[in-house]
Amino acid sequence: MDDAALHPLDDPRTDPLDVAADAARVIAERTGVPRHDLALVLGSGWGGAADRLGDVVAEIPSHEIPGFSAPAVAGHGATTRSIRLAGTDRYALVLGSRTHLYEGKGVRRVVHGVRTAAATGARAVVLTNGCGGLNPDWRPGTPVLIRDHLNLTATSPLEGATFVDLTDLYSQRLRDVAHTVDPTLDEGVYAQFRGPHYETPAEVAMAGVMGADLVGMSTTLEAIAARHVGLEVLAVSLVTNAAAGISPEPLSHEEVLEAGRAAGPRISALLAEIVGRI
Repeated sequence: MDDAALHPLDDPRTDPLDVAADAARVIAERTGVPRHDLALVLGSGWGGAADRLGDVVAEIPSHEIPGFSAPAVAGHGATTRSIRLAGTDRYALVLGSRTHLYEGKGVRRVVHGVRTAAATGARAVVLTNGCGGLNPDWRPGTPVLIRDHLNLTATSPLEGATFVDLTDLYSQRLRDVAHTVDPTLDEGVYAQFRGPHYETPAEVAMAGVMGADLVGMSTTLEAIAARHVGLEVLAVSLVTNAAAGISPEPLSHEEVLEAGRAAGPRISALLAEIVGRI
């Protein structure tokens, strides 16, 4: 997809669900898989999980799929993979090239992956991220299930009079499945800020007063769009650092990547087992 030309999701006359349908058709043609059952968006630290899911059927450079762009952030994959889940006849779509709101490409591009997943036939999506933790007991490398969120981006992926109930956005059923794999998994409320700057200590304190346990720059908009198109949502955060003001240490993206690398094998095995039971 040539970003020099008008991107299809940047044209206000375009229905983003039509672009998702086009992307799904290309994925089916390039992978030879007519329907995917599950989708995963693998954030910072989670990339290794794809290698444990099963056999890779096909791998597509994401920018060759309608609506997708090459990744702009270190630590995020550049390919979309179709994987036959181990011991089953089901297929998972692992979406590469996550677009973040702070890239300035618009909300439609941020949520294009989950809309495409639904168009391929997926019934559930697993969203992951690396984030800052407000609970001092959650050391870097701790996975936490998201049970609710605060959308502090001042925007929504839904357009017009599109009213969607988010009461049970993060599936209790799927969280129960995750707890069968690891009963010690904690749960928390995730707050998404716009970024790309990290939050100030005062902003983290504000989020904590509002009920947040985790802060980051992704996931909530994707989750809202996923619910809109009928996907069941499981979201898991990897605490990569203490949020600003929780620890005296300064924040850095390299710290996020290093925490992800250190925890990668353990959390990848965890996520693969959870997916195997969904």
